[in-house]
Amino acid sequence: MALTVVSQIFPREMIPAVLPLIEDKLQHSKEIIRRKAVQALYKFYLIAPNQVQHIHDKFRKALCDRDAGVMAASLHIYLQIIKENSSGYKDLTGSFVTILKQVVGGKLPIDFNYHSVPAPWLQIQLLRILGLLGKDDPRTSELMYDVLDESLRRAEINHNITYAILFECVQTIYTIHPKSELLEKAAKCIGKFVLSPKINLKYLGLKALTYVIQQDPNLALQHQMTIIECLDHPDPIIKRETLELLYRITNGQNVTVIVQKMLDYLKESKEEYAIISLVGKIAELAEKYAPDNEWFIQTMNAVFSVGGDVVHPDIPNNFLRLLAEGFDDGKEDDQLRIYAVQSYLALLGEEDAMYPQKFLQVMSWVLGEYSSLVTDVDPEVILTKLHSLLKKTFVTPETKVWIMAAVTKTASRTSCSKTVDKLIHEFSNSLDTCMRQYAFELKHLCEDKALMKKLLPFDASCNDMVVDASLSFLDGFVAEGLGRGAAPYKPHHQRQEEKLSQGKALNFEPYGLSFASSVSSSGITGRQSPTGLSFGSDTSGNSAETGHKETHTLKLEGVRKLWGKEGYLPKKENKVGEENEPQTVSCGSILAGQVGDPPASRSDQVASLSEEDKEKQQLASTLFIGLGSNAGVSLMGKADTATQKFKRKSKINETQISEEVSEFQNRAASDFGPLLDTVPINTEDSEGDTHTRLRKASLCSSDIVEDNSSFETPQSLKKSGLDDRLSDSRLSQSSLFADSNIEILQPSPSAQCESASKTPWVPSLPEELEELTHSDVVELCQSDALALYLCKVWTDDSLLLTVFVSNKTASALHAVNLVFEETEHFQILESPTYQFPVIEAQSVERCQKCVWMDKICTQGILSGSVNYQSEMETRLDFSIPLSLLDFIRPMETTTEDFGKLWLSLSNDVKQNIKMASSQDSLSAAVNTLQQKLKLHIVDIIGNEGILACQLLPSVPCLLHCRTHSGMLALWFRSPCSALPDGLLYQCQKAMEES
Repeated sequence: MALTVVSQIFPREMIPAVLPLIEDKLQHSKEIIRRKAVQALYKFYLIAPNQVQHIHDKFRKALCDRDAGVMAASLHIYLQIIKENSSGYKDLTGSFVTILKQVVGGKLPIDFNYHSVPAPWLQIQLLRILGLLGKDDPRTSELMYDVLDESLRRAEINHNITYAILFECVQTIYTIHPKSELLEKAAKCIGKFVLSPKINLKYLGLKALTYVIQQDPNLALQHQMTIIECLDHPDPIIKRETLELLYRITNGQNVTVIVQKMLDYLKESKEEYAIISLVGKIAELAEKYAPDNEWFIQTMNAVFSVGGDVVHPDIPNNFLRLLAEGFDDGKEDDQLRIYAVQSYLALLGEEDAMYPQKFLQVMSWVLGEYSSLVTDVDPEVILTKLHSLLKKTFVTPETKVWIMAAVTKTASRTSCSKTVDKLIHEFSNSLDTCMRQYAFELKHLCEDKALMKKLLPFDASCNDMVVDASLSFLDGFVAEGLGRGAAPYKPHHQRQEEKLSQGKALNFEPYGLSFASSVSSSGITGRQSPTGLSFGSDTSGNSAETGHKETHTLKLEGVRKLWGKEGYLPKKENKVGEENEPQTVSCGSILAGQVGDPPASRSDQVASLSEEDKEKQQLASTLFIGLGSNAGVSLMGKADTATQKFKRKSKINETQISEEVSEFQNRAASDFGPLLDTVPINTEDSEGDTHTRLRKASLCSSDIVEDNSSFETPQSLKKSGLDDRLSDSRLSQSSLFADSNIEILQPSPSAQCESASKTPWVPSLPEELEELTHSDVVELCQSDALALYLCKVWTDDSLLLTVFVSNKTASALHAVNLVFEETEHFQILESPTYQFPVIEAQSVERCQKCVWMDKICTQGILSGSVNYQSEMETRLDFSIPLSLLDFIRPMETTTEDFGKLWLSLSNDVKQNIKMASSQDSLSAAVNTLQQKLKLHIVDIIGNEGILACQLLPSVPCLLHCRTHSGMLALWFRSPCSALPDGLLYQCQKAMEES
């Protein structure tokens, strides 16, 4: 009961206090206790992944538990962590395959059966895990083929649960590396689903067909008539899934028909979710495959009209940006803009027509920017229509601002206007302060036409503006105020720190250790600078254990008050609900004569069966045109061979503007995606896997290059030895379900990985890089003609990846292209591609790429490929594992500067770690962290120490550590919310390995 409650109500702050107790329950003699403990750990992982990463070995033990229920509970954790980092768990593929074989074979107790189907939910979990592990990995996928075939064969009972298993099998087969026999069986299964008269099975078939259409577009051709019938199905879910399938197969030849079908569905649908989803898809297809300007504008008008105000803000923004940026052809740009202006003038000319607010905003912007391109329309006419629109009662204040901006821009291109004078007179006395301000601004601008034209140039919406984020134009004003004795500005958090440090105050920190009174005698309380190397506020951690060592009473110091006389005291959240009921005009009037008339009602159709079949055949020929083995298939999500109709021009100065944004703001806004780095490595494996080792390079602190720049500048890298050795925790398949009656199925020898051929000669670094801290040169991949090697070099300002390309043939290789794939976690400072014009026979060429970490993660993969032309065009894929520690550098600072920076940082993480017997002092623990995490020791006084480091290029992270009763209390602070979590995990790992 207690374990159930813990997993449901405990918040993030209380996890460290109960985590050791739950870990002990994993060794309990009762199966239900162990299962509940695993489920509690799974819930903790969802809440705070970094706090349970150090117990992954215990997850593996749970996977090998003798009780099948405990094993099944552990699959939830593995499904989650494999989604985040599948490469770290490839070695468990054989274990998962063995478990699935035993489940399918009925080896589990009969209690796990459901309608005579052995453990169906367990099968579904295992199939999803295998799909993640086998994606784009031929060797791993080969281990799964037999068990997937067996799962398809045994799922023959006509029951909903077997259909669910078959659906997961089909998804897994099309996710992993393909095998022709399995693909044929999966296609037959999809066909049975699609052709089934049952709605649920038909939906499953369409769902599966939508998923696999990217791998096998010809599969849609086999069921095209069934898909046509589903378009007129009475069930709206079937129709929606059919439209999703058509969206996946859209190309330049069938876009008009598919978009029309989507618009017809939108007219009938009242569901907000369906409208939002389909409107986004229509806008994407229109921009990507529009046959001409007229069709594009009319389709976007229908999107804004039907979608109303529920459309995503990105849709009108992207549309206006496309109009503003234009294309490579300036003449075509003007034609598109002219047609847009003419279309909107016609729509505004309709009497008693009410349009959605976002549509009116788009109209106002386009008319204000490009109405001057239409020479046959008097500007006074445009101003009159905008003025009449302002007086409409359904127009919101926000939309009126857009209209006033359009009036101002249009008035700048006229000498005088009675409409403008009338508008100024009406709104100068408006109760709306915003409209009154715009009216006065317009009045003063009209008095100075030269200034007005200068402020509102034609088609200047895309001109780059450099924003002075530092507000340097106020420096004189600030200096003058300081000269008169004014107090300098202090950020809000710094004022709070000073307020708390002035006297005793409530401690809002999480649970922590209760240190001796002599330690806190300095009077520092709350979140205070550790400059004086003494804390009054406690550090969160294993409060249950350490508190028991000191006293036998519950310590409530620093506990946030959540209960009172009136019961639970949650925070009140202000929720403001806004009800928008947009009124739209008929889409048919907008698209009249453009995208076709809506289909007639079924009751009005009196036609023979043969005529209906002919109509369906004709519709199929228009929907599925462009599909087939001989046609150029252009599927959503794949690279299109055809040139995109509306392709925006590249903006040269966008990167220049982005470079001016502060690195602190960019790094602090990044999210922490934990990638677990418990990758088991067996040095005796036949694959010849070797872990990366650092060459011996240990320098004392005096060897570090001094740098007097601020903390934002990259500091020198202290060349310290780094040992990334990982424990061999590879699971033995024979250990699964030990002491039970379950048969252990060992993988066949043919399924084991073959040892890779090795090149006897390994390249070496040049002399200028050999002196820097670097790893060994390891092999990435190789073929008969070419081999790739890698060496990491840890420079002061980046991680330098040195890639060697070796030509093993007796002839030269020409145009060898090396390409690194884009990833959300890492940033390559130069171009991600590199071309070797020629690599001579039996020679080696090298290239170097500087890498930064863009999004915090403990472990990540940087993938790439090399293409070359030998007898035929060949491509080799490779992946480079990177760690957070590859981008951490020591940051030199003084104790005084450390204290000032500590107060300015708001993101912190606290944790208590047990010290090993070998680390009997703070100095030993600090030296361990310095060597393995590349931290700079700022100062050590007694049992307290402060250290500093930075994430490249310039994100600082400060650490205050303290020893007490055999525990090491860690307190990290950084401007980046994710960095303390990542370093805390590395600290836990370093202390455990030492």
